[in-house]
Amino acid sequence: MKKLLVATVAVVGLAGPALAADLGPVPVRPLFVPAYNWSGCYLGGYLGLAWTAETVRVTDISGYNGLPWDVWEYGTNSSIIGGGTLGCNWQPLGSPLVAGVEGEFGFMRITGSGLDPFDSFNSIQSSVRVGDWYGMVTGRLGYAWDRVLLYVKGGAAFVEVRTVVTDPIFNPGFVAQTSQTKATWTLGGGLEWAFYNNWSVKAEYMFIGFDNDLACGYNTNVLVNPLGQYCWNHQLDGVHTAKIGLNYRFGGDALPVIGRY
Repeated sequence: MKKLLVATVAVVGLAGPALAADLGPVPVRPLFVPAYNWSGCYLGGYLGLAWTAETVRVTDISGYNGLPWDVWEYGTNSSIIGGGTLGCNWQPLGSPLVAGVEGEFGFMRITGSGLDPFDSFNSIQSSVRVGDWYGMVTGRLGYAWDRVLLYVKGGAAFVEVRTVVTDPIFNPGFVAQTSQTKATWTLGGGLEWAFYNNWSVKAEYMFIGFDNDLACGYNTNVLVNPLGQYCWNHQLDGVHTAKIGLNYRFGGDALPVIGRY
């Protein structure tokens, strides 16, 4: 009996390697399907539309007591916007989270004007211009489904804003104007799709907040009010922007993860 058991074990031991040789080597299979990775820096361009969040509110502030003299409002037109972006993303391997930083610089020109309806001579006119340029420095945080990235974005914005008040009929020499680079905040988000290798398209919305805080323009002509200079304050809540863009990312596109099982 013992001799039979020993003989059986020996036969199985000799047959195992031979059978394995006939079957060939154990295959190495990918543990995960190759996935797109968003890490890398990119350069892009965009086109879109910008419009103000609400009407422009103008307040004529008395120079001798600081109280509002009259208040009126008027609307603005929308503007085409366009420009470029430069940014970098980082996506850890095996994680759907994408973090990044982005700079944006572009053109927009939102304008509007209106007469003071409380002026008895109907000659005082205000005008405002947002632009010609603006810029943003923002952070991005997104969630990726392979080649689709949904993200939020926020940071600092810089916008050129000009206001002018004139009285060409009753006081031809009168002008009260301001010109400032408004440093403020911006917040929004978008959706980006990597459609081919390192190329991607995006749709994005951003709001630039002004918080109704613009410089007050004083009368700069030679006819100075002895009781104090009047000031015209312009209030604007902010600007909406919506754009589509095209990005090119430098570096590889798909990063497969290989493993055994």
